[in-house]
Amino acid sequence: MAGRVRGAAPPRAIAAGDVVAAFSRVLAEWTAAQIVHVDAGSERAAVLELDWSGPEPASVEDLGEVSPLRLTHHSWDGGLSYCNYEWVLPRSYKVIGNLPPLHDEPSRSYSTGWWLGDQLARQRRWDAGVREDPVDPGVAAYTGAEMNDLLGEPAEPHTGIRILNVGGVESLDCERLVRRFPNVTDLGLRGDLGLLSAAGSLNGLGSLRRLHIVDLFGMGGDDRLLPQRVPALEALLLHSVPAEYAAAMRSAWRREVPNGTFVDIRGARKPEWVAENRDNPLRGWGDREQISGARVKKAVAQYRSTRRAVMAALAEEPDGDRRARLVEIGRRYGEAFNRLDGRSPFIETVEREELFAALDLIVDEAEAAHGSAMPWARESLASGVDTVRDW
Repeated sequence: MAGRVRGAAPPRAIAAGDVVAAFSRVLAEWTAAQIVHVDAGSERAAVLELDWSGPEPASVEDLGEVSPLRLTHHSWDGGLSYCNYEWVLPRSYKVIGNLPPLHDEPSRSYSTGWWLGDQLARQRRWDAGVREDPVDPGVAAYTGAEMNDLLGEPAEPHTGIRILNVGGVESLDCERLVRRFPNVTDLGLRGDLGLLSAAGSLNGLGSLRRLHIVDLFGMGGDDRLLPQRVPALEALLLHSVPAEYAAAMRSAWRREVPNGTFVDIRGARKPEWVAENRDNPLRGWGDREQISGARVKKAVAQYRSTRRAVMAALAEEPDGDRRARLVEIGRRYGEAFNRLDGRSPFIETVEREELFAALDLIVDEAEAAHGSAMPWARESLASGVDTVRDW
């Protein structure tokens, strides 16, 4: 959801041929790109980066003779720096004029977020003989456990961190996070039905330009970000968050889309969904376009049936029969998902890994219940699956 009617014009006026300019932090200069095509159906803009940087331009004349940026760094072979972005022009970008399109073919690359300047900076380093990207002291990444340990120690605020990502969050106090990292401009928080507390404190990040929250809960409507508190926000990405929080954020930011804030809110969850899916390792399948709701229900039912069978076998079968029984359970699991995949397959690399991870989760639970490691149980289940699976 980006607060607009699908098929309408871009929220900020852009058209084919428009040249846009933006300040690039990595270049410490302004840079520019041309809009080659605007697609109302996909709500995407094909953007061609220009081989230019310099002081802030007032018009296209300030760029001089322009040419597309071609990339030869790392594995690039001279192709254009050309990508489809969401068609919401970020609020810090500006249109400085229009030129005849420098390219007329469609782009096959897609990205969320306009990152003008990053490729030009890499290309210039490469041309100067620098083969490794420098370590950016302003970028930091932690696990949820590492972050909680860090926040539990007395320390001065880390004012130099601009880009902060925290993954695997089980619980996180946003008030302490903001106090420790007050100048963050790009914040990513990912959990697995984890809990965020004091999420309203994120309004204290006055320079925030991008917020991405995935699979975290505990936030209510009063925790919404307020446009007057974070006026520079250009991207609000929420996926699998409380329904009340999602609705409040959507309401607060819908009117900011025409000003250059891209809003993508999906997977608003009610408390009942959280309760039902806390022990469901395949819950993410419900948000994938290629997997129908009926298939998701059958997949979850099969997982739960397999879990019951494994737990019963490990609790009741004599030691000598356990391996054979688990191989058979694995075989039935594999056959069930062969049938579910059917004539229009949807199980690809990610789904295949998740199906095996779901079996590992069952064994983890059994090991905790029995107080002993069971590597042979994992091997037996996987062996049974591998004898029959088509995915």
